[in-house]
Amino acid sequence: MFDYLIVGAGFAGSVLAERLASQLEKKVLIVDRRNHIAGNAYDHYDDHGVLVHRYGPHIFHTNSRDVFEYLSHFTDWRRYEHRVLASVDGQLVPIPINLDTINKLYGLKLTSFQVEEFFASVAEPREQILTSEDVVVSKVGRELYEKFFRNYTRKQWDMDPSELDRSVTARVPTRTNRDDRYFTDTYQAMPLQGFTRMFERMLTHPNIRIMLNTDYREIVDVIPFKEMIYTGPVDEFFDYRFGKLPYRSLQFKHETHDKPVFQPAPVVNYPNEHLYTRITEFKYLTGQEHSKTSIVYEYPKAEGDPYYPVPRPENAELYKKYKALADATPGVHFVGRLATYKYYNMDQVVAQALTIYKQLSSRESLEVVVNR
Repeated sequence: MFDYLIVGAGFAGSVLAERLASQLEKKVLIVDRRNHIAGNAYDHYDDHGVLVHRYGPHIFHTNSRDVFEYLSHFTDWRRYEHRVLASVDGQLVPIPINLDTINKLYGLKLTSFQVEEFFASVAEPREQILTSEDVVVSKVGRELYEKFFRNYTRKQWDMDPSELDRSVTARVPTRTNRDDRYFTDTYQAMPLQGFTRMFERMLTHPNIRIMLNTDYREIVDVIPFKEMIYTGPVDEFFDYRFGKLPYRSLQFKHETHDKPVFQPAPVVNYPNEHLYTRITEFKYLTGQEHSKTSIVYEYPKAEGDPYYPVPRPENAELYKKYKALADATPGVHFVGRLATYKYYNMDQVVAQALTIYKQLSSRESLEVVVNR
């Protein structure tokens, strides 16, 4: 008899498995459809010996000391600050848009104060910021919106930014200085030996059993357990009772090149006519030294593994129906991106899982007191 059946060996499931097993001495069975642990953060050495992220780049960053210190139990870190360039008008310029972006793009020599005035002069004020188009146009105007955001967003979501919630483009700031870091979080680092090794250490505990290549439905009526932690798609759990929740997926094209460097930045975005949205070169992320280099192209698509919940009001309403079902389902805890239909970063998923663990731990303590 297992105390917990955990569906999914990504961040949410693995953090909870580790905490429940190591802190509460619970017996945990964790199952995953894929043939590996670590979910979408899975990394491995390709045929050429280059460490790559199978499901696109995963960059760890957080402002949460608790999250960073928790994960530090399972990995040493390599300091890493992520930088991205965008291919615009035949040039590679920094994104998020900053002082250098504007000066290079327009051949200017503006100062920080002057670029602030420049943004103010081209911005189109909006009474209400409702859509992703509103967010960008109200900050940097129509021309920069067209150059950097509109086509990229159309490719990524198969929708115009005017059709998407403001949260999509609000994630990307605009800067008046030369700060070209993509993130400004307090803690920015990459697991020194990769994400998969970190997950292996997290799940190496005598109270944890792992079954891969397994759909939980195959074993749910065969292997006894007390409670379930579910990290898969919430609509699938309820057999799509109200219809499918919309997601965007990705297709990855991996390549290895017989040279040490492929491009001048870890990631180059293509907000233009190319079918792919970006190219990532992994050695920048991992710090690996190798005579060859491996890259990945990302092609957004409608079908496939669910990656990005589509942020539209009608989808939020549909999720509310599933959330009501989830809340009314005894003995099952819904955790993570897919189970809560939210576009969480990795650190947010870890924080959510740690919060759920604290709730379960408190409940356990209360039951002990009541049963005395």
